[in-house]
Amino acid sequence: MAERTVTVPKDTEVWPNLPLDAWRETYATLHMWMQIVGKIRLALAPMVCHWWGVTLYVTSRGLTTSPMPYGTRIVQIDFDFIDHALQIHTAEGERRSLALAPRSVADFYRETMAALHSLGVEVKIWTTPVEVEDRTPFEEDRHHTSYDPDSAQRCWRILAQTDRVLHAFRSRFIGKVSPVHFFWGAFDMAVTRFSGRPAPMHPGAPNLAKFVAREAYSHEVSSCGFWPGGGASGPAFYAYAYPEPKGFKDYAIQPKEAFYSEQMREFLLPYDAVRTAEFPDRVLLAFLQSTYEAAAILGKWDRPALERPAENTWQARHQWYR
Repeated sequence: MAERTVTVPKDTEVWPNLPLDAWRETYATLHMWMQIVGKIRLALAPMVCHWWGVTLYVTSRGLTTSPMPYGTRIVQIDFDFIDHALQIHTAEGERRSLALAPRSVADFYRETMAALHSLGVEVKIWTTPVEVEDRTPFEEDRHHTSYDPDSAQRCWRILAQTDRVLHAFRSRFIGKVSPVHFFWGAFDMAVTRFSGRPAPMHPGAPNLAKFVAREAYSHEVSSCGFWPGGGASGPAFYAYAYPEPKGFKDYAIQPKEAFYSEQMREFLLPYDAVRTAEFPDRVLLAFLQSTYEAAAILGKWDRPALERPAENTWQARHQWYR
């Protein structure tokens, strides 16, 4: 068998550098491509509480829809950021592949839908983007055309590391907790813990239907994750609570680089503070834990009923974990 060339360098940083200005145009284009694929999942997959059924998931090569039902058939769509291809598979063994390369959103939409049609999968989606100011329909969007493979791969590698740490953090909680998943609407990775109590009706969010936000925040949450950034901000880890308890923004959290953003109404930890730390996992876990405690303590959550004893956590049983 011929040896295959792997395009991931062996000496890369675990937490790679990815300043927003270096890939802003690729970021905007990739965001729209992911919304197309995410909306296909939205159309095919069953509804799960708080929109958990529409998200994407990290793989060892990129991001995936996971298997989606089409009648009695199964179809899956993967972003492969090693070979830089969109892979579409069916359970019958059929496959279609589209190169991830500079092309317009309109062309990506047309080619993706054509590939599904060739597999006998007919799906209609609402082609207006969500959670962004530019609402140009996918089939008309010819101004987002950039794709830098190195930047896209760096973003995926950050998501993969974040996914790993968020899973460790998730394991500490035995109450209702979301999967670790990627929301294509805002282009962010998240995991969300729930107190078990209903929340006040959410007022809504910009460029998002109110019923979407109200379903997402129908119950009290402490949520955290990673966002590559948008506008003038750079990549950052975030944490927030809904409803936000009194005193939340003034709670002492770790590490010292973290701060509360009045504009975003959430705590932010610049990505570079984690990337350049001696022990990045410890710094990130300290941020995740302290911001959760701010929500749980101030919000009077029933912590003994919701949290796993420290000696029973995955990290405690695996001393090699760093």
